[in-house]
Amino acid sequence: MDRTQKQEMVKELEGIFDNSGSVVMAEYTGMTVAELTDLRTQLRESGATIRVVKNRLAKIALKGKPGEGVADLFKGPVAIAFGEDIIGAPKVVVKFAKDNDNFNILGGFMGEEIFDVSGIEALSKLPSREELIGMVASRLLGQASQIGQRLNAPGSNLAGAIGVIAEGATA
Repeated sequence: MDRTQKQEMVKELEGIFDNSGSVVMAEYTGMTVAELTDLRTQLRESGATIRVVKNRLAKIALKGKPGEGVADLFKGPVAIAFGEDIIGAPKVVVKFAKDNDNFNILGGFMGEEIFDVSGIEALSKLPSREELIGMVASRLLGQASQIGQRLNAPGSNLAGAIGVIAEGATA
C-alpha cells in the first residue's frame, strides 16, 4: 500500500468514525472465511458493515476525534463494525460473539461516549430504531382514539337523551 492509498484509507476511516451511529471493535483471530461472510450478511441485513482495518491507520484517523480513547484497542487483528443506526451493529455483533468463540468484542464508541464490552452489550439490548418508532406510533394512535372517543361522548349522550324523550312522547 503506497502513501496515497494510505491517505485515502485514513480519510475513509475518518468518515466512518464521524458519520457512524456507533462503532464496535472486535478481534477476529481464528475465524473462517465462511464465518466472516455470515457476519457480514447479518450486519448488512441490519444496515451495518464490518471492515478489517490497519491498526496504525485507524489510530491516525482517530486523532483529535471524539472516539480517540479507543485507539488503545487497536492491537492485533481488529475489525470494526459500524452503521448509521446506533443499535444495528452492536445487536448483531453481540449475538454473533455469543455463538462464535473466535470473535471477541473489544469495545467501541458512539460519538464522544466510549464503551467497554459490557457497554456494547448494554447498547445491544436497547430497542432498534424501528421498534422505537413502532412504540411511539402505537402510543400516539391509542391516545388519538381516546381523544376521539371523548369528543364523541357528549354527542352520544345527547342523542341517547333525545331518544329517550322521543320514546316518552310517543308512548
